[in-house]
Amino acid sequence: MTRLSIHMTKSGIRKLLASASVLLLTASACAATRSPKGEISRNLDIFNSLYKELQTLYVDTIDAEKSINTAITAMLSDIDPYTEYMPADAQDDFMKITTGEYGGIGSYIQQRDNGVYISEPYEGSPAQLSGLKAGDRILMIDTDSVTGWTHSKVSDRLRGQAGTELTVTVQRPYTADSIITVRIVRQKIQTPAVPYYGVINDGHTGYISLTQFTDKAAQEVRDALIALKKDPNVKSIVLDLQGNGGGLLDAAVKIVGLFVPKNTEVLRTRGKGLLNEKIYKTTSAPVDPDIPLVVLIDGGSASSAEIVTGALQDLDRAVVVGSRSFGKGLVQTTRPLPYDGLLKVTTGKYYIPSGRLIQAIDYSHRNPDGTVARIPDSLTNVFHTAHGREVRDGGGITPDVTAKYSQLNRLTYNIMRDNWAFDYATRFAAQNPAIGPARSFTVSDSLFDDFKKFIDPDKFKYDKVCETMVKSLREAAETEGYMNDSVSAQLATLERMLKHNLDHDLDQNRKAIDMLLADEIVKRYYYQRGHVENYLQWDAAVDSAIKILNDPARYRRILAPEAAK
Repeated sequence: MTRLSIHMTKSGIRKLLASASVLLLTASACAATRSPKGEISRNLDIFNSLYKELQTLYVDTIDAEKSINTAITAMLSDIDPYTEYMPADAQDDFMKITTGEYGGIGSYIQQRDNGVYISEPYEGSPAQLSGLKAGDRILMIDTDSVTGWTHSKVSDRLRGQAGTELTVTVQRPYTADSIITVRIVRQKIQTPAVPYYGVINDGHTGYISLTQFTDKAAQEVRDALIALKKDPNVKSIVLDLQGNGGGLLDAAVKIVGLFVPKNTEVLRTRGKGLLNEKIYKTTSAPVDPDIPLVVLIDGGSASSAEIVTGALQDLDRAVVVGSRSFGKGLVQTTRPLPYDGLLKVTTGKYYIPSGRLIQAIDYSHRNPDGTVARIPDSLTNVFHTAHGREVRDGGGITPDVTAKYSQLNRLTYNIMRDNWAFDYATRFAAQNPAIGPARSFTVSDSLFDDFKKFIDPDKFKYDKVCETMVKSLREAAETEGYMNDSVSAQLATLERMLKHNLDHDLDQNRKAIDMLLADEIVKRYYYQRGHVENYLQWDAAVDSAIKILNDPARYRRILAPEAAK
């Protein structure tokens, strides 16, 4: 199975078997450069002998499985972030990402306040149908108290074979009967690759949100596209890949095939050796090769999302809007290992139709301290699209039109981090059985004022930058010998002028807070599809896409600038 994905960089584990890890790294390096078999065998013999000596002589007992996994992880952490070893009991998350399926109750959970909470049940899932709600604190699973349990341990207990039963006891805030026990039958949970599609732009543009590249993603996009085209008023399509971290390569090829002619080359993968090249072409007739198309991306769009975006850009089939994508041009393949283990290993790089590689980091060339850095723009190379437009390699996909996104500041970040918006939405949902449609829901003045009252100034913590800078200035003046009565008085005046007022700061950030509040509230009633639908009114990339699609001459000029002259 070939897939492309993003994972958090693995931490370097260097403790008990640091020496053994180094030896394994040596063996790996030898294999990567096709070193003589004798050299590989020699290093493996050294490792085996070292480990046997440790097991025989070390003063304390060594956990064999843990120590070997430590050595393996240390070796792989120096290769790239995508090559991973997964023992049999650690493959659930990988299979969930690949297929979108797992057995369980169907809910996101989060750890906070020394407890684990339901953060968002999936719509139609056993968790949602049983009555669990966002904000519920999990107290017990079956007869076991989960006090002190980690998020991962709770998740492991909630997952299980479809058809098996469990009971979950939760504490629900803002309700009279705060302790609630529900019986749940686990099911096979299928998370949709397309959580929402619909018509925007006064009925003229179809919108498809694609969040992951599972084995069912291409069919879901096809179904959405066909459904939208049945509306005679729909004249264009927006494919939203913002935040899409990737998935299966084959799904990306099939999705490109919905918009370009059959037998169109989408990418080439090149592995070790000149002959190890594979060409991927579309294999079926497109749904619509001509409908105006805009693809949305951001810094979270990676791997398979970049294949779709880059191929459609190189073929001049779509206008790309947003911000520069992540920059992952590596291909992983899974290989079975003994005892049902699995190795996900980087086996090649992919090149999109213009011939460019969009990989932003060269993991084979590290700094002396072991770190890696993105390829500077000055060292990237120029390639050309089908119509002769210049595009570059080595740093992700650069959009044709850049959208300006609002930035979270310290105040809004802390509203999210400390769950002020989340907890307010929990209380709001307990007091309001229904709200209006997700797309049109907005935060009224009265609701915003109520939220401000909900925040306890004594508990709300955020960095007060101006006050901190004035304090630093005072300390610097004293250290440098510039402090006197006049300077002190001036600084005291400045301190009074720049003293933070929480009510004022909340008002100054009203737009960003409205977005956070609306999202949290809407998800209580309409779940993930509501989140996507409501966010459309805030999304700068969607606004830019609509402007482009409403101006056919501009759309054509972006894709074929020479022809437009």
